[in-house]
Amino acid sequence: MLNADQNDILFERARAVIPGGVNSPVRAFKAVGGTPRFIRRAEGAYFWDANDKRYIDYIGSWGPMILGHGHPAVVEAVQKAVLEGFSYGAPTEREIELAEAILALVPSMEMVRLVSSGTEAAMSALRLARGATGRKHIIKFEGCYHGHADALLVKAGSGLATFGHPTSAGVPPEVTQHTLVLEYNNIAQLEEAFALHGNDIACLMIEAIAGNMNFVRATPAFAARCRELCTQHGALLVFDEVMTGFRVGLHGAQGVLGITPDLTVLGKVIGGGMPLAAFGGPRAIMEQLAPLGPVYQAGTLSGNPVATACGLATLKEIAKPGFYEALGKKTRSLVDGLKAAAAAEGLPFNADSEGGMFGFFLMKELPQNYATVMTTDNAKFNALFHGLLDRGVYIAPALYEAGFVSAAHGDDDIAATIDAARQVFRTLPSP
Repeated sequence: MLNADQNDILFERARAVIPGGVNSPVRAFKAVGGTPRFIRRAEGAYFWDANDKRYIDYIGSWGPMILGHGHPAVVEAVQKAVLEGFSYGAPTEREIELAEAILALVPSMEMVRLVSSGTEAAMSALRLARGATGRKHIIKFEGCYHGHADALLVKAGSGLATFGHPTSAGVPPEVTQHTLVLEYNNIAQLEEAFALHGNDIACLMIEAIAGNMNFVRATPAFAARCRELCTQHGALLVFDEVMTGFRVGLHGAQGVLGITPDLTVLGKVIGGGMPLAAFGGPRAIMEQLAPLGPVYQAGTLSGNPVATACGLATLKEIAKPGFYEALGKKTRSLVDGLKAAAAAEGLPFNADSEGGMFGFFLMKELPQNYATVMTTDNAKFNALFHGLLDRGVYIAPALYEAGFVSAAHGDDDIAATIDAARQVFRTLPSP
C-alpha cells in the first residue's frame, strides 16, 4: 500500500504476538491514545520511526542515554567488547573496573553487586535489607516505583499510575502484608509509622527525587527525617536511584540532598543503554550476600562484558569536568522556556528539573505527593502530547513520567521544542 503508516502496520503485527503489542506497558500509548511509534534508528538527540519521521527525543530510553544516542566513545567500547565475546558466565576484569568507577562516584557505597535490571536490583536490595536486619516490614511511598517485584508493587507510579491500578493482579495479599505504604513528603505519617512499627521495619525505600509520578522532589526536611528515623530505629534507608543515579548529578539524588543512605539501587545511566543495574552499600551489609553470607542472589548475565563496556565508557564521559553544569543549564533552559510559553497563553503550568531530568505539570503549583499529581488534567496533557508528537517532539506518552535531556541536545533542539509547545498551548482551552 502506498503511503501506508508503517507504525500502524507494525502495531497490528505486534498485537498478534506480544501482549498489548509492547514489551513494557507504557510504550503502548494506552494512556494518551493512538498508535505507538516503532523506532527504526537513533542518533544524538533524535530517533526516527518506521515512517522515517524524526523526533527530538526526551525519553532517552527512559533515562540511560545521557550522552545521546550513539556517542562515538561508547560505540567504540561496545564494538570492541562484542568482538571479544558476548557473555562468559565467569568473572572479568571489566566488572571490577566498573565497580571501582561506581564506588569512586558514590561515597555511601563500599561494595557493589552488578545485576541486569532495576527491578532485579531493587528486589535484591530489599531481600538484603531484610536479611541483614532480621526484620520483615518495609516502607515505601505512594507513587514511587521500584520495579515489578511483588512486595514493592503496591501503590506504585510509572505504568501502574498511567493505567490507574494501585497494585497488580497476581500479587497475593500475603506477599504485601509487610509493606507499609505512606504518603510522599508527609512527615507526620512517617513518624507515626515508625512509632507503631519501628522495631519491625527492615528498610525504608524511596525515590528521593521521584520520576515515576512525573518529577517530584522529596523536601529536604522529609529526606532528613527519613534518615533520622531509620537510624533511630535500626532500619536501613534505601535510595532507589535507578533513574536519578548519575542523571541528576554526578553523585545522584543523595548528592543533591546531602543524605547518606545505607543501600543504593542504581540502573539506567550506569549501563549506558545496555541491560545493567546494581545495588551497593557498606561492606558490613554487602558481605551478607552469598557467597560470603546467607542472603542469596545470583544472575547468569550479571556483569555482562558488553554491558559493562558500555557503562564504563558512559561513566568516563559524564565524569569529565563541566559535564553536569552544561547539562543542567540545557535542562533549565527547556523548562524555563516551556513555563514562559504556557504563561503567555494563560495556561496553568509548572515545571522543575535537576541535572538532565525534568518534569512538568498542568497545574499552578508543583505537587509534593502522588494524590496531587493524580489531579492533573489528563485530557489536556493528551492533547499536548499528540500536538508535540505531530511536530516532531517525543515526550513520555503518560503524564506520570519524568523527561530527560541529553548532552547531545543542542540549543536549536531546545528552541524548536519550546516553539512547538507554544503552538500547541495556543490550541488548548484556557481554564
